[in-house]
Amino acid sequence: MRADGDLTIEAKPVPTVSQPRQGRESPKPHAADAAADEAVVRKIYRRLIGFLFVLFVFSFLDRINIGFAGLTMGRDLGLTATAFGLASTVFYGAYILFGIPSNIMLGKLGARRWIAIIMVAWGLTSTATMFAWDANSLYILRILVGITEAGFLPGVLLYMTFWFPSAHRARANAFFMIAMPVTSALGAIVSGYLLKLDGLHGLHGWQWLFMLEGLPSALLGIVVWMYLDDTPEKAKWLTPAERARLAAMMARDAASSPVRKAGGKEVSLAKALFSLPVMQLAVAYFLLVNTLGMISTWVPQIVKSFNQSSSDLAIGMLTAVPHVCTIVAMVVWGRRSDKHQERRLHVALPMLFAAAGWGLTSFAADPLVKLAGLCAASAGAYAAMTIFWTLPDLVMSANHRAIGIAFINAAGIVGAALNAVIIGYLRDVTSSFTSGLLYAAAVLVVGALVVVTFARSGASGKRATPKHALEA
Repeated sequence: MRADGDLTIEAKPVPTVSQPRQGRESPKPHAADAAADEAVVRKIYRRLIGFLFVLFVFSFLDRINIGFAGLTMGRDLGLTATAFGLASTVFYGAYILFGIPSNIMLGKLGARRWIAIIMVAWGLTSTATMFAWDANSLYILRILVGITEAGFLPGVLLYMTFWFPSAHRARANAFFMIAMPVTSALGAIVSGYLLKLDGLHGLHGWQWLFMLEGLPSALLGIVVWMYLDDTPEKAKWLTPAERARLAAMMARDAASSPVRKAGGKEVSLAKALFSLPVMQLAVAYFLLVNTLGMISTWVPQIVKSFNQSSSDLAIGMLTAVPHVCTIVAMVVWGRRSDKHQERRLHVALPMLFAAAGWGLTSFAADPLVKLAGLCAASAGAYAAMTIFWTLPDLVMSANHRAIGIAFINAAGIVGAALNAVIIGYLRDVTSSFTSGLLYAAAVLVVGALVVVTFARSGASGKRATPKHALEA
């Protein structure tokens, strides 16, 4: 706290980037350097994205597997739909409270150490969910999973800003975040089989599910400690020339970044977080994650509502279909956004597409048409999220980005937490998912309008396309 009362939080600048003076135009690389720039970025893709993708698969699996466990868990533990939804809400509540502190710890300890620690912790706590015996014990265990997992996604999103220039980040985000639909698709199939282990060695199927899907995260945490590097400066797999070239690309980003100033000094963290553009991003993400939370928690039960006689295995197979469509949409849409270097409409349009999907699922009579609606809802929402995480770069400085990403992510998690309770309550009251689906569609429409009006001083959310950007 400064003497004038203005709140500031000391944060480390983005590694390897010398901060150029603001106001100057970003220097452009010569055509002869373009191939070398591309080669460096491709090398980083090969080294990091595949590994981070695997980590996110198990992170997201430990977050959503309760949705599949709920097909039988609620009956065994005597849970109502509202009580089951509350188990997701308390998870998200803990996630919200510990997201920002976790990102601060990542800055202090380094990505390698902190991500390794939290992976081991959440792997063990997720596995321990198999020992829940009633609603209260389930709530406690889900709170612990929320605490331990809170720092992973915002931490990795921050980590990627150290390695990927902004012109390439939508595709990097896309290839990383397709872990979510991939996990949902494979998780649906695998979880369907695991539930069939019901009775083996005296355990329920959902107990086998939590054990066999939780322990791999703890093992991967050990691998993280040995594999990741905190910053490009410490990466021995990059040559000195490659590190220098990456630093130059990052410096060009910093030169063109719209860092907000007050009296010639960078504004405080508090003023940055509560500026209009950042608050718009927080509101938009809050509304978008309502749908993401609905997909991760309720889709298996929505699919079952199409035909109550369907087996758990059949539900798992059908639940995978929307996620396969989502994988394609995220990759294609991320490549398109990088090619055109446009972000706002690439977020807003798929949000509207997802809203239309929920409407189709609500009103269609044919189960196949309902499934097509789920495909549209999932593909649109996840494609929007892929591009969404390029927007904070447009309005936040490097020094504020760690806390800013965690703040915006926390706002989204509030949306997911409320969604779980609201959908559970509407389901109990109406004995149908229709009202919940219409609620999800409505908040997406509002969220798209917020994104369209996203305020960025003197700009439209569009960057000049650098000549050295990778071709889509």
